Amino acid sequence: MKLQQLRYLVEVARQGLNVSVAADTLFTSQPGISKQIKLLEEEIGVAVFERTGKRLSTITEPGKVILEIAERMLRDAENIRRVGSEYAGGDSGGLVIATTHTQARYALPKVIKNFVDRHPQVRLSLRQGHPTQIAEWTVKGEADIAIATEALDHFPQLLMLPCYQWVHCVIAPEEHPIRAENPLSLAALARWPLITYDPAFAGRSRINRAFELAQLHPNVVLTAIDADVIKTYVGLGLGLGIIAAMAFDAQRDSGLQAINAAHLFGTNTTHIGLRRGSYVRRYEYDFIELFAAHLTRKVVDMAMAGSGADGEYQL
Repeated sequence: MKLQQLRYLVEVARQGLNVSVAADTLFTSQPGISKQIKLLEEEIGVAVFERTGKRLSTITEPGKVILEIAERMLRDAENIRRVGSEYAGGDSGGLVIATTHTQARYALPKVIKNFVDRHPQVRLSLRQGHPTQIAEWTVKGEADIAIATEALDHFPQLLMLPCYQWVHCVIAPEEHPIRAENPLSLAALARWPLITYDPAFAGRSRINRAFELAQLHPNVVLTAIDADVIKTYVGLGLGLGIIAAMAFDAQRDSGLQAINAAHLFGTNTTHIGLRRGSYVRRYEYDFIELFAAHLTRKVVDMAMAGSGADGEYQL
């Protein structure tokens, strides 16, 4: 039995039993994967996958147990490598942060500056994507830490650590009539063209839900993943913007005004996601605490040791 064979098993299962896609993901050949899986099944004496002709059709009952063990063995093998790398290399290595544009642009710059000052020998990489991609990268081990507001709770393989809460604001040109609405209402917003985030990003689900509960149909004329893009088009007069309040700077965003919308859309919680059972290196603990001061090493370790099946650790 070889780790590579276990890696093939797990990836084929992840790819919905599509051996071709698994081969592309692992940069190997489809016949090679099929051969190694067959050899492993012969060695352990049971079939992991049922077959219809030459195609894999389902996972067998013993196969489900074997896959669970294989995933754990691969995690442990990766943890051994991470321990060796940490203690052999001292305060050096690599750290991949998977996050959204909003977090990378507005929440992380000071954290990253402080981290780089403390750990100049650590190769830090930011990998930006939508929340589901971020979670998938972290589950697969392609990223060490996930930071996002949405989607992480759909991945039970991740431990979720709440970091901070934030709210939305409405931005408008300085002389826009919406500024006379006091208090601002969803009905008033629904009368104007709106520009806001792509549905997968930055608390957009809360925006949608608020309008749905009020039985209103917002006129969203443009969406983007970048608050700076939204502000640009608001400035051109295409509509009112709904963005994360942290993305508005009165000095930098001259010509625009922000209106608090917390009472309309509620609060959003940004989480850090870590793979369950993963070995957390010293400088990862440091990064986490720089991002969220309450997430000390002790708190992270307690969460890792005691997190339940719901996927989220509650402070």
